[in-house]
Amino acid sequence: MELACLDLEGVLVPEIWIEFAEKTGIDELRATTRDIPDYDVLMKQRLALLDQHGLKIDDIQAVIATLEPLPGAKDFLDWLRERFQVIILSDTFYEFSQPLMRQLAWPTLFCHRLICDEDGRVVDYKLRQPDPKRASVKAFHSLNYRVIAAGDSYNDTTMLSEAEVGILFHAPQNVIDEFPQFEAVHEFDDLKRAFIAASERSLSL
Repeated sequence: MELACLDLEGVLVPEIWIEFAEKTGIDELRATTRDIPDYDVLMKQRLALLDQHGLKIDDIQAVIATLEPLPGAKDFLDWLRERFQVIILSDTFYEFSQPLMRQLAWPTLFCHRLICDEDGRVVDYKLRQPDPKRASVKAFHSLNYRVIAAGDSYNDTTMLSEAEVGILFHAPQNVIDEFPQFEAVHEFDDLKRAFIAASERSLSL
């Protein structure tokens, strides 16, 4: 019994904070978990920038409403769901995800929540649990699932390490260099082949 676990941003959809940075012209908002491994440090930086510039949840959601999945992502996800149970493990937020999840035909998504005040200011965030991607894979193991996982950033590496097979997809060179134990691919056709090979290896064990 196998599960496919995927990151969301940078794998299936654009990096939301980068898109928002381009829209607002605030270059510091371009930082992601590809750049800053500590998620709490990254989010506190983002929240401070939103507050500094008077930006609210509606401003972010307006940008997200204009985004589409990455080219080929929907076809890949459809292909994957014919062969595996698929779970999206993401450090995005439910308050961001609906427009993109709709375009991907509502895959199962585990992510986090934002905390906003009555004026729509984003004042904090709430993680689903500590080290949520690794914890999720551990939970799937407790249900006797074998996990093949793919992601692109520092925050995906604990998930990839915990899975039976971890694959870097669309990862920047700094992450590839620091985690050479994971196969790195950059095209959806190559990711399909990596999933098939990983599954076939499990059948031979």
